[in-house]
Amino acid sequence: MPLNPNQIRSQFPLLTEEITYLDSAATAQNPQSVIDAINDFYKTYNSNVHRGLYPISDKATEAYEDARLSVQSFINAKDPSEIIFTGGCTESINLVAKSWGKANLKKGDQVVLSILEHHSNITPWQQLKEEIGIEIEWIDISEEGELDIDQLDRVLSKGKVKLVSVTGQSNVIGVRPPIKEITDKAHDAGALTLVDAAQLIAHHKVDVQDLDCDFLAFSGHKLYGPTGIGVLYGNKELLKNMPAFMTGGGMIKEVTKDSFTSTDPPEKFEAGTPPIAQAIGLKTAIEWLSQFKWKDIEEHEQGLLSFAFEELSSIERLNIIGVNGIRNPESGIRKVSGCLGFTIEGVHPHDLTDLLGEKGICMRAGHHCTQPLHDKLGIPASTRLSIGIYNNEDEIKKVRPAIEEAIKIFE
Repeated sequence: MPLNPNQIRSQFPLLTEEITYLDSAATAQNPQSVIDAINDFYKTYNSNVHRGLYPISDKATEAYEDARLSVQSFINAKDPSEIIFTGGCTESINLVAKSWGKANLKKGDQVVLSILEHHSNITPWQQLKEEIGIEIEWIDISEEGELDIDQLDRVLSKGKVKLVSVTGQSNVIGVRPPIKEITDKAHDAGALTLVDAAQLIAHHKVDVQDLDCDFLAFSGHKLYGPTGIGVLYGNKELLKNMPAFMTGGGMIKEVTKDSFTSTDPPEKFEAGTPPIAQAIGLKTAIEWLSQFKWKDIEEHEQGLLSFAFEELSSIERLNIIGVNGIRNPESGIRKVSGCLGFTIEGVHPHDLTDLLGEKGICMRAGHHCTQPLHDKLGIPASTRLSIGIYNNEDEIKKVRPAIEEAIKIFE
């Protein structure tokens, strides 16, 4: 059964007729059930976890660990100990770089990144390049926006690659690299894989066993959950052998005046008071999203993006970036997910989105934390239209006349 975006939209209190929210790639809105779950925690059993022996602390601990089980099931991890709660996707990737990377990489070892990457999956490895002397190899994209897999093969054949770290979905041009193919090639070459699933997680089913990735990171706020929480999935044996990322309360077996001994994952990587309310909100968001079938979600969102592509393509001087020629010949739907990026000749993206904002249309402008990609495309900035499960065609229809009016202003 097709999704009913209007019925879905009614469950999101921020989404009123005055707001056309097309910025879900930056952060998705929260359904009322998520807001209620967080409020209920703070109102009725706000307490720390794993420490108290009184009823509300027991309830908080159970809710927190239930959230871990929910994430485990959602991405089909083998064991709950493979699910680490962090402050966000950025922290999750940094955890891998600072823990696994520092312990396992040496001067001359190579980490492979794609030109599509968000800065959060670039700068941690650049720090290791400065500190250790690792090398970073870049995989380019074609004019159609697809990763150059032949280039990946050439890089892997040199035998120096220890990790391939790639996005599951671009946050600017919406393309999805062939993650399963990439993980297979990396493993054949003796390298590990990390998937930045921040953009992918709300739009496509993620199965870490099927992908056979070694690490996978995402954030809660792009999955209709709260800010302040992220997830790192890591292979159990890898996590067991990695040193602690941060130290403090909750992650130790024993502390003496001379040393300390870490506990096992996941607690080993969750020093201090964890994001309890946020984990509860994330669990509720997963439960809310799981009522829908992935097939229906993808059909709805792909249909919206196809419609948005046709609407934007009809605007004079507007250029949709990075995905020229990607089209499914059977359905006519472009093979992108989540977002479309574009530029307009003579109009700066910041000026455009400022004017759109005055009309209640929320879109994002800038380099979207992807400066290498924008350099590749030969542009300093772009405007991004991004969608969620709650968007509908009526909202997309508002965009073209608003953009055309903005263009006239700048003529």
